[in-house]
Amino acid sequence: MKVAVYPGTFDPITNGHTDLIVRATRLFDEVIVAVAKDTGKKPVCGIKERVELAQVALGDMPRVRVVPFEG
Repeated sequence: MKVAVYPGTFDPITNGHTDLIVRATRLFDEVIVAVAKDTGKKPVCGIKERVELAQVALGDMPRVRVVPFEG
């Protein structure tokens, strides 16, 4: 099984992000969108909201999983 991890702040998730994710689903069996909690940036939205927004934007893609991460 080929798995890709796409890390980022996704603050907010954009059409550019979703385009890359759609393309990745053609190459990988699963794409994990890893939403970063602490990056040194000052995000507009909190981690919970960014994860929820990404889940809504990517909800129709069964091989995509959105997870928060730290570190």
